[in-house]
Amino acid sequence: MAMDTAFNFVGRLRRKGGRPLPTSSFVRLHKTAAAAARVGLGALAGGLRGNGFGSLSAEGVAQVVESLGELKGVAMKVGQTLSYVDASLSPESRRLLSVLQVMSQPMDFWRIRRTIEEDLGARAAGLLSRLEPEPVASASIGQVHRGLLGDGTRVAVKVRHPGIEEAIRADLRIALLGNLFAHLAAPGLAAEEMLVEAETRFLEECDYALEARRQMRFREILAGHPGLAIPAVHPESCGPRVLTSTWHDGMGLDAFMAAAPFAAERVRASRGLYEFYVGTLYRHGLFNADPHPGNLLFARDGRVTLLDHGCVRAFEPPLVRALVRLSRAVRADDARATQDALCELGMAEPALDFDVTRALLRGLFAPLFESGQHRVEPEHAISMRQVAKLRRGLLRVRLPGRLLFLFRIRVGLYAVLARIGAKLDWMELEEELADAA
Repeated sequence: MAMDTAFNFVGRLRRKGGRPLPTSSFVRLHKTAAAAARVGLGALAGGLRGNGFGSLSAEGVAQVVESLGELKGVAMKVGQTLSYVDASLSPESRRLLSVLQVMSQPMDFWRIRRTIEEDLGARAAGLLSRLEPEPVASASIGQVHRGLLGDGTRVAVKVRHPGIEEAIRADLRIALLGNLFAHLAAPGLAAEEMLVEAETRFLEECDYALEARRQMRFREILAGHPGLAIPAVHPESCGPRVLTSTWHDGMGLDAFMAAAPFAAERVRASRGLYEFYVGTLYRHGLFNADPHPGNLLFARDGRVTLLDHGCVRAFEPPLVRALVRLSRAVRADDARATQDALCELGMAEPALDFDVTRALLRGLFAPLFESGQHRVEPEHAISMRQVAKLRRGLLRVRLPGRLLFLFRIRVGLYAVLARIGAKLDWMELEEELADAA
């Protein structure tokens, strides 16, 4: 399978769609094991040990993508995370895995139609009459169809995959998938706390009524921002499993970079992303915890539209201030202040393996140690090989589970910023945002 045919591979996934989502732990474990037998998830686990995908052919990686796309849920999220976080993977592997950021095997349209009818009742007919049957995206929780409202407004209609809640619960009962996501998202977290935090956040992603409220809140927060946009929600066409937003045109990250943006355009995009993923936390105690590139649309001038607000975490002001203190303590390499901040965040034994904790935290704030304008480099993200070196100590650190998605933000955001390659004073920007906490 030639690596320049990722677009054709999307068509391959579409053709294999239509099957019901497997939801039982037994069936999902069986399919996961089958993927491992085809050097699928076994290779993913090998990536955590530092072996990566080097021995896999293009067709082998394609089988991994097919398996994860069929399972959706946490399994697919593992593939999405690998596609943009782990710089140790080959460009070919990342290119195929990146398909999971926007596409997997879609559900049959009759299932989508039934969900909309059940959620919207009499309001469904008008929406369905002008809804395109072919999805434009099929993600880990739901799929998106393009449509028109009665007044001609172009909309994106996101519909939850039938059975996805049961699939997520089943995934988190499968130790292999749980461990994979833990080490990818936030190595060193207490496993039990991580699973509780992950299950809470992932199941919240299934509640589209909750996501609609969060999307409206982010849109309110960012009103008038020169570089960021949040699509408007249309409540009359929304339900517990249906979320309808104004359609926004834009390019994916790969297309944006292929267009050779000028330095000012890259700075605009990068600053906007940092202000969104870090700034809304410091200023409003609210953050979107899913920074993967499939949730971003870029305009040619560097403006970014932010999609998907299902995975969101809120912190009370005292915890936000503790996070600011942690950022400053780590950057000052102040062991006592770092331990105090970790205690405020819920770490029970901050003195245990503190050298390992220090190494992990310094990795998570790496771009902020250098003053002046500079790029976020790929090595600023913690690679799976670095995790493997620290693994024994990390298993004993037991960082609070509430930090799971905060770490995911840092790791994921740095990976995206490294791709864009803008030069900013990241230390100054962090301080500017932290001052508002």
